[in-house]
Amino acid sequence: MNYTEKGDKLYLFSIVMVAVIGGLLFGYDTAVISGAEKGLQAFFMGAKDFAYTDAIHGITSSSALIGCIIGSALSGLFASNFGRKKSLFIAGILFFLSALGSYHPEFLFFDYGVPSYSLLITFNLYRVLGGIGVGLASAICPMYIAEIAPSSIRGTLVSWNQFAIIFGQLVVYFVNFLILGDHINPVIKVVDGVNQIFNPGDSLWVTETGWRLMFVSEAVPAGLFALLVLLVPETPRYLALTGRDEKALSVLGRINGIAQARTILAEIKATAQEKTEKLFTYGWLVIFIGIMLSVFQQAVGINAVLYFAPRIFDSMGMGNPMVQTVIMGIVNISFTLVAVFTVEKLGRKPLLISGSIGMAIGAFLVALCNIVVLPPLVSVISIMIYSASFMFSWGPICWVLIAEIFPNTIRGAAVAIAVAFQWIFNFIVSSTFVPMYNMRVGDMGDKFGHMFAYALYGIICVIAAIFVWKLVPETKGKTLEDMSNLWRKKGKGSKK
Repeated sequence: MNYTEKGDKLYLFSIVMVAVIGGLLFGYDTAVISGAEKGLQAFFMGAKDFAYTDAIHGITSSSALIGCIIGSALSGLFASNFGRKKSLFIAGILFFLSALGSYHPEFLFFDYGVPSYSLLITFNLYRVLGGIGVGLASAICPMYIAEIAPSSIRGTLVSWNQFAIIFGQLVVYFVNFLILGDHINPVIKVVDGVNQIFNPGDSLWVTETGWRLMFVSEAVPAGLFALLVLLVPETPRYLALTGRDEKALSVLGRINGIAQARTILAEIKATAQEKTEKLFTYGWLVIFIGIMLSVFQQAVGINAVLYFAPRIFDSMGMGNPMVQTVIMGIVNISFTLVAVFTVEKLGRKPLLISGSIGMAIGAFLVALCNIVVLPPLVSVISIMIYSASFMFSWGPICWVLIAEIFPNTIRGAAVAIAVAFQWIFNFIVSSTFVPMYNMRVGDMGDKFGHMFAYALYGIICVIAAIFVWKLVPETKGKTLEDMSNLWRKKGKGSKK
């Protein structure tokens, strides 16, 4: 049967697979630092013009998050003015330049291999550049997929973006492991208040070269992504919003079949007033819900667990913490697939509410393990429950909803605001976890901090479940134009 009658699913899936490489790069870029940070720290500890302290290393390790906030905040401007496709191409170029610059920050201005304060600033600027790419991709990849996918499978296809993020993290862990090979990471300890390297000879290769190779490895998928994006079409919704109806109909026809394409295009045109619609045209509630979805996705504490998993498992005193971390990574991938294959059957709200409850149970059990004496295995299983519950709920479904709930005419700006809040709270949670986790009170010592952190995250999970139950609309099976009509009615009601 001709694709003009039924649509070409292979064409649709090939387009989506290109878009989700952006998600893979999102995961790759944010996780590459985990393997490179020790060699990077040892390298800059050799600087003569300044002391590379733990505080500076903390800022350097998380500098990409600053770029993520900037990129996500600019994503609406980029998506509206340059289009979804060109914005993704720009993100790919930023990933590529960041990978090369982080590998060789001395380029043009500095002597190779000579650490200095100026070189550190340059390195961080390259990491911020990559972070801007992550911020753009994190907002525009799910937007692109949502705008090109039929409503019947839109949730599934957007969920693949989250799978790609988690997969990208696992890929870079494996790449870092291969690059490290038989080489040894620097062993850095504090002696009389000063950081010292205890194995400078054994770790020399990692200090001079290893961390550079880890960063430059991202250039391969980044370059591939930038090239492949040139081959995919612009989204039909953006084409219609900018007056290119024939091109929009052509893309819709190839994906949905020509008869259905005409109906969809008519629905898009009925809501296409991007140049005249202001952010709060549909009332404040839709913006508030979008922002709070992003806030809760981070405030439940998942990135504290993902970024500091070895530290957490080590504190539980059960075997090699890296083994538990790898097992958790496999669990994360598996439960992300649960969301991919059930989001269109069960809906968005049931997955979010059940995931919130599962996370709360896991978090409260970890807190309990620090109050009463329980086998270490209970703590490990509780962390796995917490992490798995996130992976089939808030991980992918938050991105699905952010891509779906906003009306066509404000989507670019609204998604940008929501995703910017996500990165801001990512930074807040990540930067507060270690001091909160290490809080010492009375006879409990640091167990108080362990208990307090997870009890707090558990309480936030409960609040998140109530928020979804009371305020978040179900978007399963609805077109993006249906959401415009829904919020127009609610917006008018809120203005009375």
